[in-house]
Amino acid sequence: MEKHTLSVLVENSPGVLTRVAGLFARRGFNIDSLAVGRTDRNDVSRMTIVVEGDRSLIEQVTKQLHKLIDVIKISNITEEEYVDRELVMVKVGAEPNQRVETMHIAGIFRARVVDLGRKTITFECTGNAGKINAFEESLRPYGIKELVRTGKIAMLRGNKFVSVGGTSRDDEED
Repeated sequence: MEKHTLSVLVENSPGVLTRVAGLFARRGFNIDSLAVGRTDRNDVSRMTIVVEGDRSLIEQVTKQLHKLIDVIKISNITEEEYVDRELVMVKVGAEPNQRVETMHIAGIFRARVVDLGRKTITFECTGNAGKINAFEESLRPYGIKELVRTGKIAMLRGNKFVSVGGTSRDDEED
């Protein structure tokens, strides 16, 4: 089964996330990743939803989402060129004699220290899922005390973009 990345523009109103998540739950669809945030317009939010399934399941999901009153635009950007990112914060055990090692690993992944305790270091790292997974695995031997990870956010590459009016292309060169 293939993972599909959906970019869903919705009205920025109370309960919209609950309605979208409820739709998936009622239909028995699993959300692999979900990230929501305001767009350049205060009245519109973008949901980046990653769902695993075949084309017919994605068509069904899309049809069901279109029925929700808060949904403005749905774009399946899976087959387009897009850039995506996730964020992870990882707190690892780090005795003073291990700090140089863990900070060296963080440097390889271009992660940065966001907190330093007497026996722990907390790093933040951004990148695609592969990079985040590799960073996490590299720190496991040091003892992960806590880990929090966002869902994927994504945008189309180049002069294509998803807007309230639909998926568009600027006539200007990048």
